[in-house]
Amino acid sequence: MELQFSIIIPVYNRPNEIDELLHSLDLQSFQKKFEIVIVEDGSTQKSDTIVEKYQDKLSIKYFFKENSGASASRNFGMQNATGNYFIILDSDVLVPTQYLEELETVLTKNYTDAYGGADAAHSSFTSIQKAINYSMTSLFTTGGIRGSKNSVGKFQPRSFNMGLSKIAFEKTKGFSDMQYGEDIDLTFRLWGNNYETQFIEQAFVYHKRRSTIGQFFKQTFNFGTARPILNKKYPTSAKLTYWFPSFFIIGFDIALILLLFGKWLFILPFLGYFALIGIDSLFKNKNSTVALLSIITTYTQFLGYGLGFLKSIFIK
Repeated sequence: MELQFSIIIPVYNRPNEIDELLHSLDLQSFQKKFEIVIVEDGSTQKSDTIVEKYQDKLSIKYFFKENSGASASRNFGMQNATGNYFIILDSDVLVPTQYLEELETVLTKNYTDAYGGADAAHSSFTSIQKAINYSMTSLFTTGGIRGSKNSVGKFQPRSFNMGLSKIAFEKTKGFSDMQYGEDIDLTFRLWGNNYETQFIEQAFVYHKRRSTIGQFFKQTFNFGTARPILNKKYPTSAKLTYWFPSFFIIGFDIALILLLFGKWLFILPFLGYFALIGIDSLFKNKNSTVALLSIITTYTQFLGYGLGFLKSIFIK
């Protein structure tokens, strides 16, 4: 089967991000035709004038619809695409020039009806964005599941950078109406219909993510909230490791309380862990500011996810 790519991009009030993303797609080394489907999800800050800049350079379909969320917008885009393999990207990514070329090479050798790709930090990103990227991809924080093939078993694609065949989309009906965790929910339904997924390390994107600690906390809180819902919906997917951020935060709080009473030994493992995070981030990013911020973003990630996880379990 000859692969015909359609890139699906939902967008909400982010015209500047669309400009940067389309520019990166315009620089692709891929020589074959591909289309881009942009779905404006009821934005008040529309991207139509940005899209017009690229109409002569790229094959773009632009749709504006009432606000219904990213999942419905992705489904809408796939329903209106002409390709046979859909590439789903968030608006806050930049795509390396070799992305489509690498993707076609891997899928031609080892075809699967869905894939997920890695994310990385671009040199132009702010220090906080680089720190957030470290916390989301490091072996010492998430097991490296978003950044390294060596850390990936049976991969669950994430919607900021994933692909889905037209056949698999038509069979599964795409993303559900879950507000968070909808990409993992789709993965479980793909597996339930005997479709395979794979992690394609070469198909990475530069993911800006959230640009403030507060926004990052909210994002990870939502991730944590979604996991117990997914565990209940798919009981065999539940793992003890999903409790780790909650255990970490509870243990850290207890250690701080004990420290007030002169019991300093209990805080040492946590201090050692944060020191490891800082040193590893410094080694990878070659920047002391990013290294320090990585400690803060890692704590924020555990706090957000852990509290969201506990809330979803105990507070209905």
